[in-house]
Amino acid sequence: MYDHTDLANLQAQSLKMQSWIRRQTFSPEMEKTLRRFSSWEVSELIFKINQSTFRGRLAAEPDLPSGEVEPEGRQRWFSLDEINELRRKMKINRKSLMPKRPAGKRAFRVAIANFKGGAGKSTVALHLAHASALDGYRVLVVDFDPQATLSHSMGLNDVSEEHTVWGIMARDLLRETDRMNAAVTGAESGAALPQRRIPSSIRDMGLGDLRVSDFIMPTAWPTIDIVPSCANAAFVEFASAQYRHLNPDWTFFGAVSRYLDALPDDSYDLIIFDCPPAIGYQSMNAVFAADMLYVPSGPGYWEYDSTTSFIGQLSEALADLNDGFGQTFSAEKVSLPKQFCDIRFLMTRYEPGNELHRAMFQAFGKVFGPHVAKHPIEMTRAVEQSGRFLSSVYEIDYRIMTRETWRRARASFDGAYEEFKTSVLDAWEKLEKTS
Repeated sequence: MYDHTDLANLQAQSLKMQSWIRRQTFSPEMEKTLRRFSSWEVSELIFKINQSTFRGRLAAEPDLPSGEVEPEGRQRWFSLDEINELRRKMKINRKSLMPKRPAGKRAFRVAIANFKGGAGKSTVALHLAHASALDGYRVLVVDFDPQATLSHSMGLNDVSEEHTVWGIMARDLLRETDRMNAAVTGAESGAALPQRRIPSSIRDMGLGDLRVSDFIMPTAWPTIDIVPSCANAAFVEFASAQYRHLNPDWTFFGAVSRYLDALPDDSYDLIIFDCPPAIGYQSMNAVFAADMLYVPSGPGYWEYDSTTSFIGQLSEALADLNDGFGQTFSAEKVSLPKQFCDIRFLMTRYEPGNELHRAMFQAFGKVFGPHVAKHPIEMTRAVEQSGRFLSSVYEIDYRIMTRETWRRARASFDGAYEEFKTSVLDAWEKLEKTS
C-alpha cells in the first residue's frame, strides 16, 4: 500500500534527477543562456535583407555593432542586444527596421488556450514569444499552467508560488477587499455596506504589499520577461474557491487584468499567456485579460472534438460570469460581457503528406472559416528536438543538424508568426488609446 509519504519520496528521487537533466539541457552553471545569431541569420532571416548589403553596411559604418568571429571561423555572430542596436541604428532604403506598434496604446495581450492536453499551447507560446523578440518586440509571457513547461523552457526552475499568478490573485483579493471596505456607504441608498473580513492567515503572508515588478522575472532573452509558474501553484483552484467565499463580491476573474493595467503602457509590446489545459480560475483570468484568443489544436478528430467542447464550455463560463456579475465596475476597470478583438485557431503537429491531417485542416476551415490560421505548424525532426531540449527552434544552433532540416522547421514557425503578427496588428488597432 502507498500513501502521501511514498509520493513525497518519489518526488525527492525525481528532483535529484532534475538537476542532472538541467546540466544536459542548459549551460554548465545550470542557467539557460541565449546563443548568438550568425550574420546570415541576422541579414536574411531577421532583417530580411541581402547578406552582401548587410556586410557592406557594417564595413561602411564602424559605429555599428560588429559581432564576434568564432575561432577558426569567418562568420560573424551577434547577440540579441547587438541585433536590437543594429535595428535601431540602421535603415534600409530609408525604412526603419523597428517593428510596427500602434501609437498611444498599451501592450497587446494574447491568450494561448485550449483544454486539450498536448495541443501545443506551451510550444506555440514559446515560439511566438521568441519570434516576436527576434522581430524587435518587447515581450512579457505569463505562465498560468502549474505544469510550468513554459517557465522551465525559459530557464526558470526555482520559483516560489507567491510570485506566480496565484500570488497576483491573492494580492488582488486583499487590495480589492480593502477598496470595497473603504466605501463605507452605498452611493444610492446611503446604507452601510458590509465589511468583508480576510483572515490573518492570508493577510500575514504579505502578498498585499508586493509591487507589480515583484512578480516579473528576466529570462535568457533580454527583451522577454516572465511571470512564472511552478508546481506548487497547482492549489490555486482550491485557494480561489476559498477566496470567493471570503468575498463573494470580488471579481476574481479580473485579478490579472487589473494587475496588467498597472504596468506602464510602454513597458512591453506583447503579452502572451500560456493557459492550463482546463477551464478554471487561472484560465478564466487569462481569457478575461486577453485581447485575442489563440486556440492551438492538433490534427486528429478527437482534438477537433475537444476544441469544439472547449469553445462551448468557455462560452458557457463567460455567459455565467456575465449573468453573475452583469454590469460594468468602473472602479475596477472590469467590463462585461467579455469581448475579444479576434479569435484564431492554429493547427499544430501538422504533416502535409498525411491525408487525415489535410482533411482535418479543411474541416477546420469549413467550420471556423477566416478564424483559422492559414499556416499550420508542421511536425519536423527539429520541432521534436526543440521539445526534447526545452528550447524553441530559434534557440537551436542550426549547425547541430543539417541546415535544410533546421530551415524547414523555422520556416513553419516563421509563417505562423507572420500570420500571428498580422492578426495582432489588425486587432491592436481596435484597442482604445490610453493616452
